[in-house]
Amino acid sequence: MGSTMEPPGGAYLHLGAVTSPVGTARVLQLAFGCTTFSLVAHRGGFGGVQGNFCMAAWGFCFALSVLVVGCELTRLHSCLRLSWDNFTAAFAMLAALLCATAAVIYPLYFTRLECPPEPAGCMTRNFRLAASVFAGLLFLAYAAEVALTRARPGQVTSYMATVSGLLKIVQAFVACIIFGALIHDSRYGRYVATQWCVAVYSLCFMATVAVVALSVMGHTGGLGCPFDRLLVVYTFLAVLLYLSAAVIWPVFCFDPKYGEPGRPSDCLRGSCPWDSQLVVAIFTYVNLLLYIVDLAYSQRIRFVPTL
Repeated sequence: MGSTMEPPGGAYLHLGAVTSPVGTARVLQLAFGCTTFSLVAHRGGFGGVQGNFCMAAWGFCFALSVLVVGCELTRLHSCLRLSWDNFTAAFAMLAALLCATAAVIYPLYFTRLECPPEPAGCMTRNFRLAASVFAGLLFLAYAAEVALTRARPGQVTSYMATVSGLLKIVQAFVACIIFGALIHDSRYGRYVATQWCVAVYSLCFMATVAVVALSVMGHTGGLGCPFDRLLVVYTFLAVLLYLSAAVIWPVFCFDPKYGEPGRPSDCLRGSCPWDSQLVVAIFTYVNLLLYIVDLAYSQRIRFVPTL
């Protein structure tokens, strides 16, 4: 009497999405992510900007991991109007960076070996230690996915899975750290030269985000000119711009004529402009190095826009 309807393309659920090496890494991400923020929310505790950042990072990564695993398992990603391989590669790299940051911040600000005073007691200490361990495991799970999906030499793959594509995510992440230091009383508005540096950070950040967005949305083939050549030109310009900022920012912040060569003795911890200026200087050089490495890799990319 009733006939069984078989899906024309085989089974509805794609079990390889959770049994393959990449799928296993994603399942571990869900397990470790849920465990981490559950431990913190239940008894570990969090507070302040640092604690809120950690919880936001873990929650964001867990939510998108659920989306990725669900779409892979049900094959619904084919209905989405984006380049799925580019999206998953970009998200895995971003999640690895966020979880690495949270795995450092949470133990640094909240975890101690000695027991806190009552009513928290040793139970809270134990929950925080456990959360710190699982936060580290969560980072390793996302790093494993990045390593498993990264393009190998000679392999035809999506742009975001290449070294250059992954570096774009790191560059944007480092730029966000720079912006965070800039708005934390860095006094960048005192000189036109330091305002130029802020313009450099903003311009390169927006261009990098545009490259990632075009890749994830699958629109790189409709730009009217080869995307790989545009990448080389943009990265070369970014190197020049960051090189100018790497020279200008330290001069106008740490030279005795314009700023303070050393940390002022009366500077309060957590609200010292000199500290923010130092953070900006350090990560300016970090991003300059990333753009130089990116330029070296971009010259060897043969981009396939349909992936």
